[in-house]
Order: sequence, then C-alpha cells, then structure tokens
Amino acid sequence: MYQFMKDDFPASSLLQLTSLLNFKSNFSDLFACLAASFVMSGRVKSRQGGSSAVLEQATLSINERILKECHTLYTDSDKGLVRIAEEVGLNLLAPRKKITVILIGNHSAGKSSFINWYIEEHVQRTGVAIETQGFTFVTSGRKRESLTGNATLHLYPHFKPLQEIPGVVDYLNTEISTSKQKKFSLVTFVDTPGLVDGDMKYPFDVNESIEWLGELADLIFVFFDPIGQALCKRTLNLVEQLNIRHPERLRFYLSKADEAGTESDRQRVMMQIVQELCKRPGLNKTGFDMPTIYIPNPNKLVRCVNQIEDVCKDIEKTINQTIQNTLNTLEKDCEKIAQIVDKQIEDDNNAKSYNLRASGKGIMFMLLGLIIPLMLIINFMVSNASRELLVSLLGENGADMLRFYLSPIRQFWDLVPEESHLTTLMVLIGLSVVLLGLARWSTRLKPTLSRSQKRRLADHREFVQTVVKAKKKTLYQDYLQQSVAEHDL
Repeated sequence: MYQFMKDDFPASSLLQLTSLLNFKSNFSDLFACLAASFVMSGRVKSRQGGSSAVLEQATLSINERILKECHTLYTDSDKGLVRIAEEVGLNLLAPRKKITVILIGNHSAGKSSFINWYIEEHVQRTGVAIETQGFTFVTSGRKRESLTGNATLHLYPHFKPLQEIPGVVDYLNTEISTSKQKKFSLVTFVDTPGLVDGDMKYPFDVNESIEWLGELADLIFVFFDPIGQALCKRTLNLVEQLNIRHPERLRFYLSKADEAGTESDRQRVMMQIVQELCKRPGLNKTGFDMPTIYIPNPNKLVRCVNQIEDVCKDIEKTINQTIQNTLNTLEKDCEKIAQIVDKQIEDDNNAKSYNLRASGKGIMFMLLGLIIPLMLIINFMVSNASRELLVSLLGENGADMLRFYLSPIRQFWDLVPEESHLTTLMVLIGLSVVLLGLARWSTRLKPTLSRSQKRRLADHREFVQTVVKAKKKTLYQDYLQQSVAEHDL
C-alpha cells in the first residue's frame, strides 16, 4: 500500500498528507483534553459547592441548627407550614433564626462600644459625638458587608412596616460581620440613634420608630451613662412607653461605670437615676436592678465591679428561651393545622349530607309541582277524546286503566261548580308554581371539597402530625442533650 502511494504521488504531496493527518490527530487529542478538563472542572465546582454547604452545616452550633431547621420547616416551598396554613385559611409567621436585641440610650452611652466588644470587631463608630444617627442592624454572615436601607428591609422582611414611618428608610443600614464570638451567630443587634434633649432635630420620628422596633425585639437594653446625660428626659419618656407594653424585655445598665469616679460617685449617680425612674409610676417597681458595666481594658486598673459578663448570660438565657418557645410554638401550630383540617373535613361531610337531603326535598317538590298541571292536562285531553280514539291508541285495557286512574281527578273536577272552574285552575297553577319555587329553594347546595382537595387536606394533616412532630421531638432531644444526661431523657 505504501509502495503504491509512493509510486503514484510525489514526495512533497506525501509529506503534506502526513502533516495533515498528524495535525488532525493532535487537534482531536486537544479537543478531548479540553472536554475532559471542562467536565472535571464542573465536577470540582459542584464538589466545592457541596463541600462548602457541608462545611457550613458542620460549623453550626446545635442551637443555630435547631433554629435554622425550625425556620426551614415553616418556609419550605413545597411542604412548609406557612404554605400549608395558607391553604387551610390560617396565617402563620415563620420563627426568626436569631434573637433581636435593641440598644437605646443617650448619645455617647456606650451602645456602639458594647456591640464592638461583644463581637470583638470594630464595626460601629464610637466617640463623644453623636456617631449613630440612624438604625444600624449588626448581624453575622459569611463575609464583611454593609447594606443600605432597601437592602436591609430585603434582608429583614418582618421590619418592612418600618418604612411607613417617613424618613426612616434612608437612615437604615446593616453591618454584616464574620465574627463567631460568644453567641453573636444567634443575635442581631439594633443600634439606635443617641437620644438628647433640647432642640435636637431628627430626620424621622425617633420615638415612634424605637417603640415600633420594641414590639419585635426580644431584649431591650437601656444604657445610662454617668457623665451628664443619664437623666435625659427623652430617654426616660421612651423607656416609660416601652415599659407599658413589654416590661419583661427591658434591662437597665449603668454603662461606662469605670468613668464615674470613685465608688461614692457611682453610688450617687445610681441613686439619682433610680430616683428619677421612681418618679414615673410605670417604672416604680420592686426588684429593680441596674448592673454596672464597662468595656474591659487590661491596661487600666479599675476597682469598680464589672458585670458585663452578666449581659452575655442574659443574652444566652434569652436565646435558650427563644429555642424552647420556637419548639413549643411549632407543636402548637401543628395542632392548629390538624384541628382546622379535621374541622374542614367534618364540615365537608356535613355539607354533603345536607346536600343529599336538600336534593331529595327538591326532587319531591319538583315532582309535585309538575304532576298537578300534568294530570289536569291529561284529564282534560282524555275527557274530550272519544273512546274509539283512546282504544285505537292504548288498546282496550289501556283505555280502561287510564280512565280508572283519572277518576279521582274527574270526580274532584265534577264537584267544582262550573263558574269556579277558571278560579280553581288558577289556584292549582299557582300551587304548582309555589311547589316549583320550593323545589328551587330546597336545592341550594353548600360548597363541598373535591376528592383531590380532601386527599390533599388529609396528606397535610398526616404530614404535620407525623413528620413535623417527629422532627420537633428530635430537635428537642438535641437541645436537651446539651445540658441533661442521656439516661434522664
């Protein structure tokens, strides 16, 4: 073969042909390598995406995982409790995955400094001047990021009604931190504007905004600083309003206690604050507590007792209570859905029974309403027809039988005087109309569920009673295993 090609083609042509074949071979190898690398890169990316999700799940604490899974049970697009509740006419709110802590007080009270200390990252500006002019949400996330007003409301949809207060949206922002210190992954801090008396003008109604936020907060920290502004009337008025609705959420702290001077100076400041609070009936209560806190500084020797760790314990206690309340609410919502489904199925069965009885009554009234005029017409036709015609149409036996069954109507009609025939006829026609009207009124049926709708309701009931409740029981066990021995469960 090679000899034949060599004899028929010149050497230059053979060289070109060989080069072309080598190029095609190399090109096919290159294409195969590119395809293989593309497939492998897709696999690597998918593996990286899956591994990142697994890594994120593995880094979650037990409490984080419990709150996250509870939130998923409500918000799942296919079998979420919120969607199931909407189908049965119940309005449910998905639980939040974090608690909300609002910090209020006069300007330079140490609110931003406390947040920076708690998360061990400088995300909020601090200083003697009014640094926080709006509301700042400080939360944990995957990377450091700052969000503006609209993005903040998109991140926290349950805060969207806040935009109804004029001017607030422009002064909303969110600081996302990657810190995992303390319990920050389960907390969202809301830093509020510093409150001052006098002619200070705010670009929005700060009192109304803070009172509204207090409705959604789990904890409300009130910081009183000992340097001149502890008795700010705006702060005290706002605290009094918050105390009317949610006194159990309020916590009072004497911040910057290390700057109050000597111990006697601190005691004097605390007495002044307590006296001012006691002047207000809503705040005058037994068991009032106002711990002294300040940001620890290892380079500064302070003899004042620092109870800032008690603040962390209070946050942790609230987190634990929130987890318990979330799990308890989950079970209650399942019971509500199951009860509503049972009620709807029972109502549907009752409606079907009612419709069956109503249909029977309607058919009976309709037959009566049709029989009366029909019998009168047949009697009139038979009375005016000759016997020969009836025999030819029905036969001898048929004609006799027809006359026999119509004899009561004929006797009744003979009893009616001739001058009253028209009146009697009108009365009988009116009676027929009434009976037909009763038939129409009786057949007004109640709406019922289709078989598919009824089956879907039964599936929802089984899902919440078996799957969701079983998941709730497992989550409760995981939560209790953190503090209770296994043999006690």
